[in-house]
Amino acid sequence: MIEFVRSVRLWFAPERVREDGETPDYRFSLANERTFLAWLRTALALIGGGFAVDQFLPDLRWAWRAGLALALLAAGTLCSLRAVSHWVRCERAMRLGEDLPVSRFPALLSVVVALVAVAMVVVVLAGWAG
Repeated sequence: MIEFVRSVRLWFAPERVREDGETPDYRFSLANERTFLAWLRTALALIGGGFAVDQFLPDLRWAWRAGLALALLAAGTLCSLRAVSHWVRCERAMRLGEDLPVSRFPALLSVVVALVAVAMVVVVLAGWAG
């Protein structure tokens, strides 16, 4: 728990990451930053998809529309939080000469997106009207 709190503090004070270990090759830090930005683009796309489902499918039953929209919005929210968490964890690992952290999050995100896609296929095949 203490490690998690320390990690969250680093989200808002990234200069403190420099307190640990040695400075890695700048190319690795820049690659880590590009990965962070890719996760944020994914989060924005998921959030945009959630709003699109809610706004552009008004004939869809409310429960379907709300469920699909909320699933995409939640996935986008988690993805954005995961982006900064992963950035900090990778930056620390590089500075300490440790293996890069692994996570189940990409698999979880893939399953959520696949479930939403399957639900959308069902909606399309069954028709939108209530």
